[in-house]
Amino acid sequence: MEKSMRSKWLEYMLKIVSPVLENLSTGSLHKSIPVAFHSCREKYILLEAFGRSICGMAPWLELEGLEGEERILQEKYRVLARTCMDQAFNPKSPDFMNFCSDGQPLVDTAFLAHGILRAPKELFFKLEEKTQKNVIEALKSSRKIVPCVTNWLLFSAMVEAALYRMGEKDYDLVRVEYAVNMFQNWYLGDGIYGDGPEYHWDYYNSFVIQPMFVDILRTFRKERREYKELLPAVEERASRYAQVLERMIAPDGTYPILGRSVTYRFGVFQLLSQAALENLLPKSLSAGQVRCALNAVIEKVMESRTMFDKDGWLQPGVYGLQPDLAEEYISVGSLYLCSTVFLPLGLSPQHEFWMQEDRDWTGKTIWNGVNQNCDHAI
Repeated sequence: MEKSMRSKWLEYMLKIVSPVLENLSTGSLHKSIPVAFHSCREKYILLEAFGRSICGMAPWLELEGLEGEERILQEKYRVLARTCMDQAFNPKSPDFMNFCSDGQPLVDTAFLAHGILRAPKELFFKLEEKTQKNVIEALKSSRKIVPCVTNWLLFSAMVEAALYRMGEKDYDLVRVEYAVNMFQNWYLGDGIYGDGPEYHWDYYNSFVIQPMFVDILRTFRKERREYKELLPAVEERASRYAQVLERMIAPDGTYPILGRSVTYRFGVFQLLSQAALENLLPKSLSAGQVRCALNAVIEKVMESRTMFDKDGWLQPGVYGLQPDLAEEYISVGSLYLCSTVFLPLGLSPQHEFWMQEDRDWTGKTIWNGVNQNCDHAI
């Protein structure tokens, strides 16, 4: 019997993240994860791998109502993830992570914070009290890192959003305000923000900017009336950018390789996946076509036999092992941001995203010669 698309996605996600979680849960991540590639990044690699893995799988961990084999798997990984949280945040653990030395830890503290925001019950409120205290202390320690005036402003804001969601009283709304105000100024039109005052041809609107901006505003909308009023416009921009991402997917599941950090692979579609998860897809896109478009990308990337090393760790590249595509700041840990393509696993198996019939996506429809409505800017 052929596996369902959802079952395949789950299998792929767990294949990617399992080496990280299984080793971290036993305090052996530092000993096991490959560090030879860009070894100068070794002191950041643990938090990169764990934070980014959790950022993608969190909605699935939080989902209620699963049944059968998937429910059993989910419970296994919920326990595993909480064990990893204890190891990562325990100063006595051999895998205690670097949250505040130099600049990079702010980035991955924020990705982990985003994961907590996406699954607060499973990844924070079910933790033992001592682990909760360790989490809060570690997140606060990242405040000593001064963010660059780029997408990094959202990293500082995301840490504060997670602290707020955890019930902390001394969250710093100034850091949030700074990020919100700057990105309002950096909005360039038609669903795109600059990473700074100018636009760069890369996927940082999907890696960081729009996913974090939307979720930060959603988190604080009850606290700040201005955010509640701003949120519909920001969601409309995200919806438009999701539409653009869908149109970038070619009939064979390939997509343009543009700009930096392309070795995050199908993580370039995080915002499209988040739009499906958070009901932000534009009316012009059906759930079925988005599912099939993302599936085409996932299948294309996963088919390479050199995506993983002999021990199951990700290797740098887009289609297999292509280390020259990786900038100097990329480590093996960085690559795990690819897990964010699997955000729709946080939707119930009965959700229309999974239940709607298969449908060709825009690129496949047009290149099959089928008539199609033209695209419009917002």
